[in-house]
Amino acid sequence: MTETRLRFGILGCANIARKVSRAILLSPNTTISAIGSRSLEKATAFASENRFPESTNVYGSYDSVLEDPDVDAVYVPLPTSLHLRWAVLAAEKKKHVLLEKPVALNVGELDAILEACESNGVQFMDATMWMHHPRTQMIKQVILSDEQRFGQLKSVHSTFSYVGEGDFLKNDIRVNPNLDSLGALGDAGWYCMRAILWAHDYDLPKTVTAFRDPEYNESGVILSCGASLNWEKDGKVATFYCSFLSNLCMDLIALRTRGNFRVHDFIIPFNEKVGSFEAVANSRWTELGCAPEPSEYTIATDLPQEALMVQEFARLVHGIRGGKAKPEKKWAVISRKTQLVIDAVVASIKNGFVPVEVVY
Repeated sequence: MTETRLRFGILGCANIARKVSRAILLSPNTTISAIGSRSLEKATAFASENRFPESTNVYGSYDSVLEDPDVDAVYVPLPTSLHLRWAVLAAEKKKHVLLEKPVALNVGELDAILEACESNGVQFMDATMWMHHPRTQMIKQVILSDEQRFGQLKSVHSTFSYVGEGDFLKNDIRVNPNLDSLGALGDAGWYCMRAILWAHDYDLPKTVTAFRDPEYNESGVILSCGASLNWEKDGKVATFYCSFLSNLCMDLIALRTRGNFRVHDFIIPFNEKVGSFEAVANSRWTELGCAPEPSEYTIATDLPQEALMVQEFARLVHGIRGGKAKPEKKWAVISRKTQLVIDAVVASIKNGFVPVEVVY
C-alpha cells in the first residue's frame, strides 16, 4: 500500500525555501500543497520558478496557507522575528511545524512555540539539515559511540563562515536588526552550536564565554563572533567561530583521548550525493612523521540531506496522524538546548564577555 504524501504549505519565498521545496518534491512521502507570500505575484512566480505541482494553491498571504484544509504541515522560512507569531498560529491550526533556524530570537519565544506545538499535538522540528545525512549517523556510530577505541571526548572545534557578497552586509535579512537581530550568531553560529552539542550527546556546557571583539555592521548586528564552552568535568571544552566576513569554511573537529575525527563540509556536503570524513585512532610519532595516517570514510546517499530531513519529518507526522505515535519530543529538546547556548553567548557579550552559566 502506497503511503499518503504529507502535504506541505510554505510560508514565504526566502532563498532557503528553494532548497527545501526541491527537497519536498524529491522526498517520496511529501508534496507541496500551498505556497503563500505577502504578494500573490511573488508567490506565483516562486511556484513557477521552482516547478511546483500544478495543483499547488498559491496565496497572497500566510494566513491563507494556514486556513487551507489541504495543508497538513508548514515549512516556515520567514525571518526569525516572525517565527513566534506564525509558528504558534500554525500549531493552533493543527499544522505540523518544520521551522527554519535559528528557530527564535531567544528561548522565551521558543518555549511559546514549543508549548503551542505540544498543546495542539503537532510535530515540531527545526530545519538543521546536516543532522539527517547518513554521514552524521555513521560518525555517531563509528566514532562517538566507541570509547574503547577512540577514548573519551575532550574538545570540539566548529567553524562556519562565508563572505556576504554585494550588498549583503547592509541589506540582507540576516543583518537587519528588525528581522534577524542575531545576525551571524543565529544564521551560522546555530550550526556550530548544534554540532558541539551533538558531539557531546547534548550534554549542556556549564558555562559559555564569548570571545572579545565581535564584529558588527552599522546597525549593530553581529557579523562575526565566537565563544568557548566549558563543562567543568573531565576537562571537556569546545570553541566555535562564525562569520559573514571570512572565506567559506564548514569545519568540525572532535578530539578524543585516543583518536579524533574531522569533517570539512559538515553543514552542506560539497557533493550532495556523497559525504566524507576523516578519522584516526592511536596516532604516534615516527622517525619520518606520524602514523597511522587518518582514514577517509565516504558515505553515499540517494537523496540529499534536506530531502532526508523532510522524509523523516513526514514519517513522524504519519505516525501521529495514524494514531500510532505521539509527537517526537527529542527535536524540541535539541532545539531548546541549542537556543540556550545561543542565548548564553548573547548574554556573555552584553555583560562584558564574562562566563554565563547555562541552565536548562
